[in-house]
Amino acid sequence: MKEPILCYVTDRKALPAVAGADPATLLLDRIEQAAHAGVDWIQLREKDLEGRALFELATKAVAVCAAAAPAAGKQARILLNDRLDVAWAAHAAGVHLGENSVPAGEVTRWRNQAGRADFLVGASCHSLEAAAQAAADGADYIFFGPVFATPSNQVFGPPQGWQKLERVCREISIPVLAIGGITSQNAATCFQAGAAGIAAI
Repeated sequence: MKEPILCYVTDRKALPAVAGADPATLLLDRIEQAAHAGVDWIQLREKDLEGRALFELATKAVAVCAAAAPAAGKQARILLNDRLDVAWAAHAAGVHLGENSVPAGEVTRWRNQAGRADFLVGASCHSLEAAAQAAADGADYIFFGPVFATPSNQVFGPPQGWQKLERVCREISIPVLAIGGITSQNAATCFQAGAAGIAAI
């Protein structure tokens, strides 16, 4: 059995405030901790940042993960939420697309034409149909959820539940990462349903 993929999804605004500390600096500290702990992927999901600020954060995050790699025994891979341009410029490992982003098929075609088969393209999906489309479009992986109830994902409706996760994992050929309300208590349920990994803020 393969080792599960562990993905840390960032949200600097949710980090505890420290007097006099810049939130971006606090986030980089958290990214460094995650990289040292052996997290596989780190998705920068800082949607409010302008391009330049996001590029600077991504560049620093890539460097932090590279520096942590010898001690961790592997290098955490930085993925950018939505911003293909920033991901490419910052030499990130890939881009993660929402359901309202540029279609995965367009991004994978561009990636393949550029000769960067190692550049990951992922997609968030909230239905079996969306998951199947992402796989058909050449996505490398999907996030499926929210599997369990979580305040941050209420906008996507009620939780999907592990049964729907199991069906998606069974019918989709690419790795499926469970997201939404994942805890140390219910992570095993996701793996038993066939998830290749878990993602959490």
